[in-house]
Amino acid sequence: MSLSRRDFLQMLAAASAAGMLPACADKKATSASGASGNPYEVPVFGNVSLLHFTDCHAQLLPIYFREPNINIGVGERVGTPPHLVGEALLKHFNIAPNSLEAHAFTYLNFDEAARKYGKVGGFAHMATLVKTLRNSRPNRSLLLDSGDTWQGSGTALWTKGQDMVDATKLLGVDIMTAHWEFTHGAARVKEIIEKDLKGKIEFLAQNVNDAVWDEPIFKPYVIREINKVPVAIIGQAFPYTTIANPRYLIPDWSFGIKEESVQKMVDKARGEGAQVVVLLSHNGMDVDLKLASRVTGIDVILGGHTHDAVPQPSVISNKSGKTLVINSGSNTKFLSVLDLDVRGGKVQDFRYKLLPVFSNLIAPDKEMAAFIEKVRAPFKNKLEEKLAVTESLLYRRGNFNGTFDQLICDALMEIQGADIAFSPGFRWGTSLLPGDTITMEHVLDQTAITYGKTTLNEFTGEQIRTILEDVGDNLFNPDPYYQQGGDMVRVGGLEYAIDISAPMGKRISDMTLKGKPIDARKKYKVAGWASVQPQPELAKDIWDIVAEYLRAKKTVKITQANTPKLKGAENNPGIAL
Repeated sequence: MSLSRRDFLQMLAAASAAGMLPACADKKATSASGASGNPYEVPVFGNVSLLHFTDCHAQLLPIYFREPNINIGVGERVGTPPHLVGEALLKHFNIAPNSLEAHAFTYLNFDEAARKYGKVGGFAHMATLVKTLRNSRPNRSLLLDSGDTWQGSGTALWTKGQDMVDATKLLGVDIMTAHWEFTHGAARVKEIIEKDLKGKIEFLAQNVNDAVWDEPIFKPYVIREINKVPVAIIGQAFPYTTIANPRYLIPDWSFGIKEESVQKMVDKARGEGAQVVVLLSHNGMDVDLKLASRVTGIDVILGGHTHDAVPQPSVISNKSGKTLVINSGSNTKFLSVLDLDVRGGKVQDFRYKLLPVFSNLIAPDKEMAAFIEKVRAPFKNKLEEKLAVTESLLYRRGNFNGTFDQLICDALMEIQGADIAFSPGFRWGTSLLPGDTITMEHVLDQTAITYGKTTLNEFTGEQIRTILEDVGDNLFNPDPYYQQGGDMVRVGGLEYAIDISAPMGKRISDMTLKGKPIDARKKYKVAGWASVQPQPELAKDIWDIVAEYLRAKKTVKITQANTPKLKGAENNPGIAL
């Protein structure tokens, strides 16, 4: 692989002198630093290799992306991956502080570390890494994508996902499943599958059926012979798509976890000779962990949706064996490399690395770089419009408001003349460092969806509390099967407390506005966006609202996001405030 050697050697020399290149204690799930000091040298092991990424959210260029400082686990998941942040995560996975890996996997010292190590991801840099790994594993690898690929940028919105469809074909993706892809609408999804992906990328989703006839919409699984080993890949799309996103975009399709159907597909694939069974999932990691304990015969779950970058697989026991559960982060920031030793008709052993993609350590693939430049060219001037400068770190990722979420809420309240703002708990969206210019592209990275109209409604205090209770249960229900996706709704103006240990309907308290208690019967003006109801045609799009706000402000400074007071979360290692 071609590396930027000067930067690489300088960085590695400094890191080595400071003792910053850790070695992971688990030989099967090693640190990103190879034996030679090159973090991208991954020794070949076994006879089948699975490369995996997820939740890239249409990010073709390198970006900054801050990992969360709040990722709360509840019930059985308290204090277990993926619900570890900061120092707790480093300690659990034996990662040295101030290292490449510490920056990749945590929010710690983010501003300073980001300036030191540079941006992450980018499809051109990912393409170089994928080609290198596949060249070292000829005729024995698959590249798998767990979805949320065709959405998340201005160009993906304006091309109806075409830029990302073409990019994944060029990257060499073999098989994918989906979630946000469906927000382009049923007709567009079918058009892409039939015209663009046919014969190139398998689109799998065993849990999407016709809502009337209960017949499958997509192919549920495939069996590929890899290095003479039959490998089954079963697709599992996001099970709550028609709840988290507008049903009117896909009115005739039904979704669900469909645990019994998963078991049926596993058994069928095994009956057809599969020696390895992989669930390519967009369930979210907590759902995958529960599913792995209840469905038997799955060797590996390669998952997405919750954007969790977990350095080692979770090994989950079930009645017939064990399942590896893997999540591979987001924003093309990571690439999973899972090497399997398959002998005697089953998996005997494995080696795993979750590789952070540092764009200044990997030379961009020329073909992919040329494609990206071409596909962005028609939109270049609009994307590069300079709106304002940030004097503080802007980010979104965590169970509650990030600073970019706060910016969106502030814009909604000021432009819409609202008392309170609600912004959806989306996990996608890039980060900006203090001093960075906020461009239109950065705003679109946070807001570009097919249902981005803004709203202005009057809600009573009791209705506001009910909304918060409902979203809170989606996030903090102790049963993962009732966690329906997303983080807590972001709020502007309103302050409140949340008891994550309380039952449904009892979590929200102490709601105030400008220091005064919220009146249950009084009506308040509430601005929002991304309603799952049919869009108000005459309303402004959220990106235009935020852009208008930024043009007027010139500079923004948000040092503290509006996060609720937390109760019932004492000593939770998923919280670092």
